[in-house]
Amino acid sequence: MRTSFNIPDDLVGSFDRVWEDQGLDNRSRAVREAMREYIEAHSRFEERSGEIVALVGFDYRHHDVIESLHTVQHDYQDVILNTSHTHQGEWCLESLFCRGPAQRVRALTNRLRDFDAVGRVKVMMIRDDD
Repeated sequence: MRTSFNIPDDLVGSFDRVWEDQGLDNRSRAVREAMREYIEAHSRFEERSGEIVALVGFDYRHHDVIESLHTVQHDYQDVILNTSHTHQGEWCLESLFCRGPAQRVRALTNRLRDFDAVGRVKVMMIRDDD
């Protein structure tokens, strides 16, 4: 299947440098591999039920979104046990140590991904009840 994406030029440039340095044949192959890795990384988290312990890390442009992020964190204080915040120039890095129902932690991460001013949201599942 052929498809197209709107991707910033600098991101495409960085991506191209990586797959070329790895000696892959072409961008399509690199995109397929990246998609498989993305699916694998998210599948375990998406398939969990019951209680989990997870670390949710994300970066964001402080001035663009801080009030909204505080609201989200208050909405999910039932699963957020601890937070850590550090400034990185215009960007901030936040980590949330979470424990609770997997569905609730997933809902939190999905809310964080809804903001344009949030760069990446990464979840590291530390423990689950399986």
